This record gives sequence, structure tokens and C-alpha cells, in this order.
Amino acid sequence: MGYQPIQNYGIIGNTYTTALVGLNGSIDWFCFPFHDSPSVFAALLDHQKGGHFKISPRTCEVTHKQFYWPETNVLVTRFLTPEGVGEITDFMPVGMAAQEVGAHWLIRRVKVIRGSMDFLMECRPAFNYARDEHQTTLSSGGACFHSPKLSLELLTDIPLQQEDNGVFAKFNLQATQTAVFVVRETQPNRGCGHPLDQSQADELFKQTVDYWRSWLEQCTYMGRWREIVHRSALVLKLLTYKPTGAIIAAPTCSLPESIGGERNWDYRYTWIRDAAFTLYALMRIGFTKEAAEFMNWIESRCHECSPNGLLQNMYGIDGRHELSEEILDHLEGYKGSSPVRIGNAAYKQLQLDIYGELMDSVYLYNKYGAPISYDMWTKVRHMLNWVCDNWQRPDSSIWEVRNGQQHFVYSKLMCWVALDRGLRLADKRSFPAENRKRWIEVRDQIYEELMSKGWNASRQAFVQYYGSDSLDAGSLIMPLVFFLSPVDPRMLATLDAINQPPKSGGLVSDSLVYRYNVEETPDGIEGNEGTFNICTFWLVEALTRAGVKNKESARLDKARLLFEEMLGYANHLGLYAEQTGPSGDALGNFPQAFTHLALISAAWNLDKALDGKR
Repeated sequence: MGYQPIQNYGIIGNTYTTALVGLNGSIDWFCFPFHDSPSVFAALLDHQKGGHFKISPRTCEVTHKQFYWPETNVLVTRFLTPEGVGEITDFMPVGMAAQEVGAHWLIRRVKVIRGSMDFLMECRPAFNYARDEHQTTLSSGGACFHSPKLSLELLTDIPLQQEDNGVFAKFNLQATQTAVFVVRETQPNRGCGHPLDQSQADELFKQTVDYWRSWLEQCTYMGRWREIVHRSALVLKLLTYKPTGAIIAAPTCSLPESIGGERNWDYRYTWIRDAAFTLYALMRIGFTKEAAEFMNWIESRCHECSPNGLLQNMYGIDGRHELSEEILDHLEGYKGSSPVRIGNAAYKQLQLDIYGELMDSVYLYNKYGAPISYDMWTKVRHMLNWVCDNWQRPDSSIWEVRNGQQHFVYSKLMCWVALDRGLRLADKRSFPAENRKRWIEVRDQIYEELMSKGWNASRQAFVQYYGSDSLDAGSLIMPLVFFLSPVDPRMLATLDAINQPPKSGGLVSDSLVYRYNVEETPDGIEGNEGTFNICTFWLVEALTRAGVKNKESARLDKARLLFEEMLGYANHLGLYAEQTGPSGDALGNFPQAFTHLALISAAWNLDKALDGKR
């Protein structure tokens, strides 16, 4: 079957887990029952061993199309052949109680619209990342797959045949005919259930469509890029974990940052640093409930931190602390990109920037959401005192480098943000702050140190770490967190330096932004990487703010052009991976929450700026 390009996939889900569906009609990634559960289908990471669930026409002459049912996460994959037009509608019922019919189901409705079509269905699960054997049994209602830790059933009234512990079916549909396939959990000692009839499938489809449309009605964004902002919001909702409110960084693991390279990480966890960006984006466009749920998750982590205020930089979606990294040697990796990693050892790193992002999120939520509690404030005080004691330590920073710690400019910047937001919050709420004087002194000390050691006079730019000559796209965040004015001469000079091609010492290639130059600043991992999509949106926003504050239409026009060009790098469904490769291909885990958060923020601020320009 081979590998589909990463950008060839769409995503469906139910706020517990997700599945990736290729343009060719194959589900090649599905973890069950939760985002970070072991995979059932993982052809993305090994097209021979990983397992897949594919439905496709039995012809070579086929054109593939894919789109979302309007304003939903219901995905339609369409096949155009000389004999007719057929399509698969993929969805997971959402917003249901655990005991309701349809809860935690994956439903595939196959239909022929015109003419007729011969289909081939293959369902070949490979439980626990293809490490667990399973038994397959057939029945009149479908097939059951029993593994030691999980049992699933495939329900359908299409006759199935067994092959190598998987099943397949060849069937024909005429115009207006429909076949339904359902994947759901079953008990090890129970036989297969009954197939879903067409009326039940129609009702679950309607309920799912109604849920997504009702949810999207909360969105308050009415600007120029409404459709792509809506899609980004829908992606973020898919990446939430309903029981806790956590939002994962991405639904996949080990998709490479360069084909054949070893920059392959597991992103099915929740990073503290995502908090501020998440809360800001959600509240900006009206999703206050989701922001509140995520804030509750953050508060729970704060209550779990060590007595001195030390936090982990990332946690499991259920709040667990242990995320041990493991290499799966039996899987070849996407297009041979090994090693395949599950878990993430970066949870053990010291990343000082997380305190700034956390405090920014607390401050924003207190301002735009709901007032924080006194108990939350007591935890905040501990963290601020910890920052005062530890901000001068070297760390691994936002990019989680694995070649040793440095005094990263971004980390020091975020320590400044932590203390600045803590002081603002104390003033706004009149919270007791017995160490206020020290917080002010350390905040000001960080500021002065950044301006002396973070600024490189010869480069005329802020650099990656103290003593470095290399640029880092993290500097683009300075005006966004109000550390510097967007039109401060040093900020404008940094913008100009970054906004040069790599061959001229910059980080921008055809409007796309690298996070840093890996050839200049080794990070402990072999190989190259693509441009970082979040950094491109940061550049858009930094240019936007500079253009507004300076009443300089050229920078604002440049911001709009960069934004429009970046929209052209989304896939056919408006989805983004973490990175964009040299040929415009998607790289890294997909779809990436961070990218879609930055898109929402850039769209909101750019739209507001353009309205003010009139």
C-alpha cells in the first residue's frame, strides 16, 4: 500500500480519541480508547505491520477528493471513477454519555452517488503498536478481534472473509445504496453484535452534525478568514480530552521532522507552555467553556507541583507525571524514519519558560474568563518565588534541545513574563504578596540582563542564547507578551534580521520561518528540519503590531501577504502539521494544535489591524 503524504490526511474524533483518514480511504492512525492509548491502526508508522482500515474502489482509474461536512468534523472522502461516483462519510458520535448507543464508536458510511462501484474493504488491526497478537472470529454481524488487553468488533451486514487475522470484503453498490461499518469495543467472551441499520446510522450522523454546528455557533470571530479560523477551532476541539479538559499537542507520534531523520517525537500529551496560547486563542473567539476546562486542568497541575513550586513542562492528558520514552524497534517509521518513539523524555527537562506561559494564562483567564481562587494564588506565589530563586539557571528552553543547557533568551524572557504577570495579578486582585519587593527587583534584573546579554550588537538582533551569534524565532514573541514595544528600534532590527533568507543569516524562506538554523546551532539531534509553522504566524503577528503602532502600511501589507501565503500551505482541508518541508510538504506530527492556535491569534489581530487601517 505504501505511505500517503502526511498532508493527505483528514482527522475525525470524539474528544476522547481521533483517527486519521487518508485521501485513499484508509484509516492509518487510530489509538483507542484515548488519545494516548496504544494504536490499533498505525500504518502511518509501518505500512506493512502497523495495521489499517481501508475502503476503496477496485479500480486504478480513480480521482480522490476530500472535504468536511460544512461546519463539522464529519469527513467525506469521495471517489470519482469512469463507472460512477462513490464516497465514505467518516465520523465518531460526540457529546454522548458512555452508556448511550454510539458512544466511542467509529462509523464509516459508504455510498454510491451516481452509477455503480466495486469496493474493497480491508480491516487489519495491529493492537498495541503491532506488538500484541489477536484472534479473529467471523459472524453474520461482522468480525471480532480479541487481543490480551483490548477487544474490538467490526459490525456490518456486508459478508466478510478472513485473511491473516484481518478481514476483507469485496462488494458492489449501485446509485443511492449504502453500506455501514462500525468499529467499537466489545468484551473478550462476547460474540459480535448486530449490524447498524441505515436509520440508526442516519440518526447518529444527524446527532453528530448537530453537535458540531451547535458548538461552532459559540465562535465570535466574524472576520476575513472566518472559514479557516472555524476549521482551526474545530481541530482544537478534537484535540481536547473531555474528562479533564486537557488539550494534546497533536494526535500522532513519531511523524518525522525530516524524512529518514531521527527527529521523531510523541506529541500526544499536554504541554504547560501551550496553556497561554490556548487560553488566549479560545477566549478571543468565544470558547470560554473550553478555556475554563483547560484552566481547571492547569490548576490541578499547580496543586500537584512540589512544595517549592517546581512544575513539569508536560503531563499526560489525565494528569499523570510519568511519560517514559520508549523506542519501538519493530516499526520502520514513516517512510523509514526511525526510531519510532512513544512517550517523551523531555518531561524530565528543566524548561524555565513554562512559568511565563503558565502565569500569562492565569492572568488572561482572570481578566477575560473568571477570577482565580485564593488557593490558586497561593500556588502561584510559590512558583513566583521559585522563579526568583532559579531564573539564572541554564535550561533546555522551548525547543527542548538535547545537547546540553544554555542561558536561552526565550527562557529568560518568559521568567520576566512570569513575574510581570504575577505582579499585575496581585495588584488587580489585591492579593497578598509578601515578596512583592523581591519580585519587582528580579523582574527588573531580568529585563536589564536581557537587554545587555540577549542583544547582540554586531548582529543587531536578539539572539538564541547568551554569547550566541545565531537568531531564534522565539524572539518574535517579545512584542506579543509586551516585553518590548513592537516599534522599539531593537525589535524592528530583530524583525528585519529574522526576515532575511538563511543564506543572508536570517530565518525566512519564501515567507516560511525556521525556528533557528540547525547548521549554526546544533541541538543534539542529527538531520535537518522544515520551517516551523507557529513561527511563521508569530512573524505575521509581530509585523502586524509593528505596522499598527508605527502607522506603517508597508509592514501591515507584508503581514497580510505572509498570512495569505501561509494559508496556501495548509492541506486540502485547512489542516497544518508542525512543520512545512522544502517542497511544501507537511512534516512532523499532524495536525498540530500549536500551529492552529497561532493561526487564530494572527487572524484575529491582523483582521483588527486591517479594520483600523480603513
